Amino acid sequence: MERVLVVSGSERGREFLRELLRGQEYGQGFFADNSGEARRKMAEDDFSLVVINAPLRDESGEQLALWAAQSTDAGVLLLVKAEIADEVSARVEDSGAMVLPKPISRQFFCQSLKFVSAARRRMRGLKNENTRLQKKIDDIRLVDRAKCVLIQYADFTEQQAHRYIEKKAMDQRVSRREVAEDILRIYES
Repeated sequence: MERVLVVSGSERGREFLRELLRGQEYGQGFFADNSGEARRKMAEDDFSLVVINAPLRDESGEQLALWAAQSTDAGVLLLVKAEIADEVSARVEDSGAMVLPKPISRQFFCQSLKFVSAARRRMRGLKNENTRLQKKIDDIRLVDRAKCVLIQYADFTEQQAHRYIEKKAMDQRVSRREVAEDILRIYES
């Protein structure tokens, strides 16, 4: 179940958002009265969604939305007065926070939640893919370093070094990375 943090300076706002979130796919709801408390909760826990009902007691809510969007993996919804929604949106949209004008209907809020959830899942998938590709690049760099060491110290050609690493990995049933690490440990120590 996904977790949501609702940040609102007023009890009425918290109750309204609690009612809007009821029946949605979000499990346990957590509540904060101000940005300081919200930052502490986000530092201690992972949230799927952060809903900020601006203005807050200690700030406008923009800074918290920017911080949450840049510092966490949570989707961020910032609710502001309709008169300033476009202006605020222009300032925070590049960070990934979504601005919704108040007053807000249940249907529009629910659609926005679904949109933010879908975007968050997509971003999480891209982040995982990026991590996987980064590891692959690191593996290639390590194997290339091992090849260079074999060329330098064992008088191998590039083809011989490549074949040596491939064959040893297959024979020992380990990854090329592990073979490269062994080679580097032997020759660079």
